[in-house]
Amino acid sequence: MDFQPYPFEKLNILLSHVSPKNGLKELPLTIGEPQFETPQFIQEALKNNAHLLNKYPKIAGEQILRDSQIDFIKKRFSVKLKQNELVTTLGTREALFNLPQFLLFGKQDPIIAYPNPFYQIYEGAAIASKAKSVYLNLTEENGFKPPIDESVLGKCDLVILNSPSNPTASVMNIDELKIWVELALKHNFILINDECYSEIYTKTPPPSLLEACVGINEDFKNILVLNSISKRSCAPSLRSGFVAGDAKLLQGYAKYRTYAGCAAPLPIQLAAAKAWSDELHVEKVRQKYIKNFEIANELLKTPINEATFYIWFKVQDDEAFAKKLYERKNVKVLPGSYLGRRKAGKGYVRIALVSDEADTREALRRIADFKKGV
Repeated sequence: MDFQPYPFEKLNILLSHVSPKNGLKELPLTIGEPQFETPQFIQEALKNNAHLLNKYPKIAGEQILRDSQIDFIKKRFSVKLKQNELVTTLGTREALFNLPQFLLFGKQDPIIAYPNPFYQIYEGAAIASKAKSVYLNLTEENGFKPPIDESVLGKCDLVILNSPSNPTASVMNIDELKIWVELALKHNFILINDECYSEIYTKTPPPSLLEACVGINEDFKNILVLNSISKRSCAPSLRSGFVAGDAKLLQGYAKYRTYAGCAAPLPIQLAAAKAWSDELHVEKVRQKYIKNFEIANELLKTPINEATFYIWFKVQDDEAFAKKLYERKNVKVLPGSYLGRRKAGKGYVRIALVSDEADTREALRRIADFKKGV
């Protein structure tokens, strides 16, 4: 399998011969990893259940975890799922990689379409599935939303969407998502939406693809969504996520997972169930990101995004910008071209606003000074 280097590996190579020419503290704004402390009640739940490490966890997930995830979907999206319409996963990354392999197994010359630029696991899944990749190019002209070409989509076996989007931070509204549901039914392709940033928003909660099925596709035929608590709960190490939607597809996938042995330890599942069941801590986390966007608006004049914690920042040369910024200001950002193919993302850098207010302000002040030539 010919996997491409991960974006952060490329960045390390780009910066390997660069030494910042100052005594400034290094401030990385590259990885989408929340730098805030995991809430204490989640930590306590993990500690209090450590004695259960002597037991095998259920591959299907403990009932308390499944119920908390189903309840989250009901409260957040007003969609009531049946038990067979959800499978618990180890976050979203592992499922985004192995779910396409399961869905496309045995198909001749499969085709996967996904946004470009993208989260690189989509490409990895296509390679592992021996599938041809079709790029849905996200540009300023189309509002960084996946374009629709039915002559192309009609040939696809699987389409992956990502709304809210990493890296562009674009959000599809409910009517746009409904169009994609109808396309999946019309052309009989499986449609996945990666929704792991759905809970990091500034004003209006982004819709789910599950919501878009209401009234037109009540049994979620061909529709799957993925989500996790990594971002919403500042708990990426819990690796707690789910796939929800088409029960027929999930029945086989659940059986597949029993062979793969994808099960989180019991203490982690029980701590995750607590996290999924609480919204107060999520609102507190959102306020931190909103403040960071306000700082960016003040210092860089960037708009306050609808969702995610990324700024898709337009520059002239993304690699040169990232290299010079690190050299002169000891701030790391990710070149947009490392997140796309065929020049997608070129001329942008991704800035992750995942640190506390003080570090965020200092890093963005340095970027502003750098752009001014200070």
